[in-house]
Amino acid sequence: MRKFFLTLGYSGLSPKAPGTVGSFVALLIGLLLLQYISITTLFLLALLISVISVKQIDIYEKDVGVHDGSEIVIDELAGMWIALGIANATADNYIIAGLAFVYFRIFDIWKPSVIGKIDKDVKGGWGVMGDDMLAGLFAGLCTSMTYFLLLKYSVIPS
Repeated sequence: MRKFFLTLGYSGLSPKAPGTVGSFVALLIGLLLLQYISITTLFLLALLISVISVKQIDIYEKDVGVHDGSEIVIDELAGMWIALGIANATADNYIIAGLAFVYFRIFDIWKPSVIGKIDKDVKGGWGVMGDDMLAGLFAGLCTSMTYFLLLKYSVIPS
């Protein structure tokens, strides 16, 4: 059950780009949930899942002897949902969803500044979750700014 949770329904076992696959699965689940719950609830669920994941990752890493294995993608779920929450996504706004996904993947792969520092220096569950939570924060901010500019300059209909 732990592996199912940490790999987000085994999506993290994808042989190619498990982080991207996990992020996409997280996006789809998030958009599905947004049909029934508010964006605030989704954001709070991301925080709750993050706290639960830290302990589960610590146990899993001890069992397998590897820190931040590529199969662990629950951190991508937390980061994506944080990005969606900050960007105030809705179930039917695919522009925000797409922007959040792209920005999240950029920050998660590139790991600029403090995101990379957390990834490199913080061990255990908080290290696995922390960089993605911060990548989600930056992705949400960039998504919000980009969407605002697209609306302001009438690139997309309001």
